[in-house]
Amino acid sequence: MPKRILQGVVVSDKNKKTVIVEVERRFTHPLLGKTVRRSKRYHAHDEQGRFKSGDPVRIQECRPMSKLKRWEVLYEAAAAKH
Repeated sequence: MPKRILQGVVVSDKNKKTVIVEVERRFTHPLLGKTVRRSKRYHAHDEQGRFKSGDPVRIQECRPMSKLKRWEVLYEAAAAKH
């Protein structure tokens, strides 16, 4: 089974080798029909500590590394240019 990959933004880099990534998903409300935004935070492993708060990143499922860490940072996602 392939590992899931999610895209989000680093919201905290205060821990050693760990970043907290906020992933937002959008879906249509089943009754009202309007678009709803929901976000969730994931603790991800960052071995070199090179990702800072505000960086867009991709994270991938991995083996459990600690009580909360089940994800690892793959690489920095390309920032959307306006």
